[in-house]
Amino acid sequence: MPTGPNGQPPLWAPWYGISLPNAVKRFFTKYIRFDGRASRSEFWWWFLVHSVVLTVLWILVGVGFAMSERQTVTTGYSVTSVMTSPSPLYLIAYSLVGLFGLATIVPFLALAWRRLHDANFAGPLYLLVLIPFVGAVIVLVLLLMPSKPEGQRFDRPERG
Repeated sequence: MPTGPNGQPPLWAPWYGISLPNAVKRFFTKYIRFDGRASRSEFWWWFLVHSVVLTVLWILVGVGFAMSERQTVTTGYSVTSVMTSPSPLYLIAYSLVGLFGLATIVPFLALAWRRLHDANFAGPLYLLVLIPFVGAVIVLVLLLMPSKPEGQRFDRPERG
């Protein structure tokens, strides 16, 4: 495996056995690169960080929702609680969920694309997640597959 001056693999190469902080840094360094490969550890460390951040933000949204003022509305058919004044925590946390989602959707797609390349699958197979019910399971299985040397065909060393 080639290494750069700092002992890390170049950006076009996968980094096997990457640590969590380096995986996050590399995720943002290779922000929208769909070429090349990503190791399993590179993908799953970022997936863990992404899941933890979203979980914390959604918990804050829920707490903010609980702190918001509501009014009970009764109709002939049901009783409903309507939020009349959202709490500042609700507004801020919900905005952060949206911003984080927008900031990471394309790079997450690129990382998954590169992970599929490392397992020697074409990146567009990620679009199978659009198939209801089974698509996400199929893609999950593909992302769990081990690295294959044949995936080197997706590397672009000339891009650096």
